[in-house]
Formats: sequence, structure tokens, C-alpha cells
Amino acid sequence: MARAFDTAAVIGTGMMGPGIALTLALGGVRATILSRNAESAARGLEKARAQLDLLASNELAEPARAAAAKTLLSASAIFDENIAEADLVVESAPENMEFKQNLFARMDEISKPSAVLATNTSGLSVTAIASACKRHPDRVVTTHFWNPPHLMPLVEIVKGEHTDPAVAEALKSLLASCGKMPVIVDRDTPGQLGNRLQMALVREAIHIVEAGIASVEAVDAVAKHGFGLRLPVYGIFEHQDIVGLDMSLGIVDYVSQDLCSLPKAPDLMRAKVAAGELGAKSGKGFYDWSVKSADAVKARRDSFVLDFLRRWYRK
Repeated sequence: MARAFDTAAVIGTGMMGPGIALTLALGGVRATILSRNAESAARGLEKARAQLDLLASNELAEPARAAAAKTLLSASAIFDENIAEADLVVESAPENMEFKQNLFARMDEISKPSAVLATNTSGLSVTAIASACKRHPDRVVTTHFWNPPHLMPLVEIVKGEHTDPAVAEALKSLLASCGKMPVIVDRDTPGQLGNRLQMALVREAIHIVEAGIASVEAVDAVAKHGFGLRLPVYGIFEHQDIVGLDMSLGIVDYVSQDLCSLPKAPDLMRAKVAAGELGAKSGKGFYDWSVKSADAVKARRDSFVLDFLRRWYRK
């Protein structure tokens, strides 16, 4: 089944929507950023254009391609009309199942039969979201862009129980043409793929601190300056094969006996939330954010990612 994606509607103007819209525009898709009111939609459009300028200034998008993409971007607060005209809709709304189900039920009613309806959920079941769609649950799929979406190459395409495999393949081709690294996840499962790996690491990291094995600072240092530094170019299974599975088998058997295997978040995390220590937004979490700048940390992250992309993903 061949699909052409000429027009798209991207719902959401927060952290994700503008970056998703500009990604599609770089692939030649006319993308409209949708919001509840014209003012927030305009802010989303301004943000998308600024992010395009950032990519162009860092040689991650050819100036002519970035300029062309700007002409393909627009903003609107008119929901039904834009959804009805779009070949692709990408929803980037809050992670609330009932809200998403109601939204997709409405989009299923008013969109054209050939349109693909995608959710940017980072962990909710796309099968459950699609269950509210009575006409075409087969065209509902997850496209999980990683944050920040204008920089991170990965997009996880997660198939629900009723997703037409051709829909996932068509999106994979589209996103590859937009300069992304799309990966198809064949089975809808909590946490999808990337977050399953990430949450296993988070749980063990908190357990290490809780058990007094090492400090928060030490755990972060090991992740950033040890195995994490090589992960962009040296995958988990590549490492296992190169080390040798016979050696790895013994290590995994030995270490696994002592790893955290609780089917819930560690008590240390639960206690911090109960105490109101929510992280940077409350001033304290695992770190004291009164003496540490969240903006500086994010700026350092983005600078590193930009430098890496210039070396490995330059278009």
C-alpha cells in the first residue's frame, strides 16, 4: 500500500509539537501546528522556525532546505478543518489515556479514510488509544519522537494490535526522508522499546544509591563517562558479541542475582515524591537545584547532541 503524505497536522505546541512539525516540513510535508487558541499556535510556529534556524546554523539542514521548510509550516486553532484535510495527524497532547481516546475517536470520525493517525505517547498503549476508533483502528500508530525532537534522530514507530503493517512501513520511509532514524516496534507493550531500556537503568541507578553502593554524582559520572559515551556508536548487542557471549553469560548470571528486580519504583524515589522533592521544578530532587541550573544542564545536553549530529548525521 503506497501512501503519500503531502499534508500533516501536528497537535501540541509544548516541548514536542513544533519540533515534530519542522521535521515533517524538512521532508517536504506541509505541516500545520494545531493548538486550542491562535496565540499559542503562533508561539509554536515561532518556536519551530527558530529551531529550523538552529539546525541550519549548525549545518544540520541545508539553508535552502530549511528556508523551503519554513514555507511549509503554518499554525491554526481550527481543529476539524485541518484534521479533515490532513494525510497525517501527529498528536502530542498530555499523557492521559481518556483524553487521547476521546481525541482519537473524534479524529477517526472526521479524518479522511486514507489518513494516518499517530500518537507521540512515550509509553501509553496505542492499542488502547485506537480502541476508541470505530472506523479505522488499523491506521492508528505510535510515532514516539524523542525529546528534543528537532535534534534527536530516533523515532519509535509502535504498531498496535490492529495497525496495518503497511502504515508503519510508510511512516518509516517518510521519517527516514525527513532525516530521522525510525525504528519499528512490532508489539505494543508498556514503555515501548527505548523507555523499557531507560527505565531498567533508572530503577537500578536509584537502587544503587538507596543501597549505599555509590552516590548520585558517582552514578551519573559512570553513565556519562563510561558506557554511555560509547552507546551512540557501539550498541548493546554489538558489545555483547564483540566481548563474547561465553564471557558475557557468566557475568550476566553473576550480576543478575544482585540487581534490583522490584516490580515498582524504588522506595527512595517514592519517598522523595512524597516529600515534595520533585526535581528541578521544585528546587530539589536527587540534586539540589538551588545551586545547580537545569537550563545549563539542558544547554550542555543540546550542545553535545549538536556536535555529535554534525559529525554523524550531517545532511
